[in-house]
Amino acid sequence: MKIKNKKKKITWQQYIVVVFSVLLGLVFSILTDNYFESFTTTNLLFDEFLIKLGLLSIGMCIAFFVQIIIHEAGHLIFGLLTGYRYISFRIGSFMWVKENDRIHFKRLSLAGTGGQCLMSPPDMIDGKIPYILYNLGGSFMNIIFGLVFLGLYQFLKDIPYLSVTLLIASIVGFASALLNGIPMRLGIIDNDGYNALSLGKSPEALRSFWIQIKVNEQMTKGVRLKDMPEEWFIVPSEDGMKNSMTAARGVFTANRMIDEHAFGEAQELMEKLLKMDSAIVGLHRNLMQCDIVFCELIDKNREEYLDAILDKQQKKFIKQMKNFPSVIRTEFAYALLAEDDDLKAGKIKKRFEKCALSYPYQSDIESERELIQIAEEWIIVKVKLAP
Repeated sequence: MKIKNKKKKITWQQYIVVVFSVLLGLVFSILTDNYFESFTTTNLLFDEFLIKLGLLSIGMCIAFFVQIIIHEAGHLIFGLLTGYRYISFRIGSFMWVKENDRIHFKRLSLAGTGGQCLMSPPDMIDGKIPYILYNLGGSFMNIIFGLVFLGLYQFLKDIPYLSVTLLIASIVGFASALLNGIPMRLGIIDNDGYNALSLGKSPEALRSFWIQIKVNEQMTKGVRLKDMPEEWFIVPSEDGMKNSMTAARGVFTANRMIDEHAFGEAQELMEKLLKMDSAIVGLHRNLMQCDIVFCELIDKNREEYLDAILDKQQKKFIKQMKNFPSVIRTEFAYALLAEDDDLKAGKIKKRFEKCALSYPYQSDIESERELIQIAEEWIIVKVKLAP
């Protein structure tokens, strides 16, 4: 049975992102012209021009970075206000995780995300938990600080470099609030607004959301998927799979099967999930395809099957997620079992060990090491069976 990536269609949400990007580019272009005109010296030397352009570029980068921090801080603050507890806070690949009542610095990169604030949820009461403020807190905070930066800009208009940086920070804040708050599916992930909308559609979705963040909490404590409560892991109905929050439980169930080394069962489930008309987010789809490759490698190892999964789109994803443990593990197994390249496999294993040093979830690392060992043992069996 072959699995092929479906050709991605450009959605109306992605058109909105393109329009926003164009509008932001136009605004920044106008601001740049005004920035240079605001200096009293009209005939700038070339080196002076480069310095001022460099300062403006740094200001833009600072504005974007600050608004990412503000956005994630919004999730944190509004989460704490509604009964959630701190688990982790990530900006880019820099992550601060709470372990044993202490904050530890770790590294984690997720394609399609500039940051992430994860929190432990309050207990469900009558099947309900607060979710709107936690999910939309980032957008609320972007708006608040967008207004703050706009006010500061009005007071500091006479300082060219500072004022234009403040104005850019204000514009970026409002844009971030809209792009994260208006419900949209942006390819590899869903935005905050879409998540909040999905949670409001059914009690099952809200329960699934609660389970997702409880799973993350347990992983932070070093608990593996196979050791978590079995009732958390189910495959929803086909209707349930059309809700992105509920669909994640099906993905987690497949992940648990892999942690239990039930590879044939896991591969069968993942193939089924990928063929469904479901709301599984792009990140989970691509990670599942990596797991299918691994399961296939240690079982039938069919070349045509592997080629169908590892198309251009999937290879691009693997490159983007090259420092993610399950992706590295799959690369290792492919080098070892499909390419028969021990040297390449050795280099990939060293990359895995380097990643393991700063990865936030050691339960994942323990599981992945077992899977790497299984691939190594399988190559020994393969050699013995060779004529």
